[in-house]
Amino acid sequence: MHLPGRSALGVDGTGIYVHVPFCSKICPYCDFAVTTPGGGRRRSYLPAILGEIGLVCRDAWRGAPPPAPADTIYFGGGTPSLLEPDELEEILGALARRLDLVAEPWLGLEANPEDVTPRRLAGWRRLGVRFLSLGVQSFDEDGLAFLGRRHTAAEARNAVAVALAAGIETVSVDLICALPGQSPASWRRELEIATSLAPQHLSCYQLTVEPGTPFAVMRRRGRLRELPEPAQGELVLLTHTWLAERGYQPYEVCSFAVAPEHRSRHNPKYWRHAPYLGLGPSAHSFDGQRRWWNLRQLGPWAEAVARGRRPVEDEELLTPMQLALEELMLGLRTVEGIELDGYRRRHGVDLVAANRATCAALGRDGLLTDDGGRLRPTTAGLAVADAMARSLDLEADGAVESAEAGSSGPRA
Repeated sequence: MHLPGRSALGVDGTGIYVHVPFCSKICPYCDFAVTTPGGGRRRSYLPAILGEIGLVCRDAWRGAPPPAPADTIYFGGGTPSLLEPDELEEILGALARRLDLVAEPWLGLEANPEDVTPRRLAGWRRLGVRFLSLGVQSFDEDGLAFLGRRHTAAEARNAVAVALAAGIETVSVDLICALPGQSPASWRRELEIATSLAPQHLSCYQLTVEPGTPFAVMRRRGRLRELPEPAQGELVLLTHTWLAERGYQPYEVCSFAVAPEHRSRHNPKYWRHAPYLGLGPSAHSFDGQRRWWNLRQLGPWAEAVARGRRPVEDEELLTPMQLALEELMLGLRTVEGIELDGYRRRHGVDLVAANRATCAALGRDGLLTDDGGRLRPTTAGLAVADAMARSLDLEADGAVESAEAGSSGPRA
């Protein structure tokens, strides 16, 4: 499908995220805004998302022009693969008519293995899907049962193989590690199976027990014991070293690709504080300083749209310090790290001046490198990126410069 965009690709194009809230079964670890598609909920979604696109085009950025034309569109969820290709095409057509897109935006789609069929793959290719993210989560039958997944390990392997054979540009496999009792040997077997299938991209996440989920209830009742943090760190480090040896280079804590052209082009917008527009229940948007988010539940979201009202639940204007902290936390989760001069211009903070002793210690421990222009986490540093970021001080003496000395304020 050719989307008739109206502008050339920008350096930091706007991203568009479309949330599809349906799952045939709700997994016990999931705290996303999802629901089952029964009871007419599925039928209400398409007219509502088309209606929101129409409302957004009038006031996406409070009357101001968008920060940049959109160059990525990502369907997440939930399970976007539960929508038919012609329904996805209708959404894409509305986006092209109503919003400012580049001529051929990068298109990503999340899918469950049980939805991967030759017919759907042909439809996704026709739409221009370039990045297909398969929610495998585990290649182990016990792991799949624990995580509440509907597919078998054999079905997962077959879905990856069929998607690769269909010619999708980048096939990505999602896996979850640090399950209770998981050993390095058992996790290595999962990675061996994944890499033997030769997808171009892997996303490896640690299991997190989120409040309000069935797993949180199980933990409270003593029926679920999380893997200790040192053991989790060991698995994360194993993931990075083992995959790197087999050609999967990390570009973010959880993200690995066999070549730069197979990296996600949408997710880095979140890490770089680029603007993005979220559509659908619970979807978040960001314009460089202000973040807002939609009503979480499908019913109230769709009802607001039906009344001609933007379905925004709330918003926040980030302070300069919040922007600086977010960029620090997100930047140290990527192999690009933090470009020091740019960080100083945007936030008036000299990270090295504020943290000479800490940076030196992190360097001696083999976690952080400073080449004079960037602070970059090493492979070992990526495994402890969040803790490393928390160890850095943004308010030490000499850290914060005056606006006249070089701070241009947060990016818009």
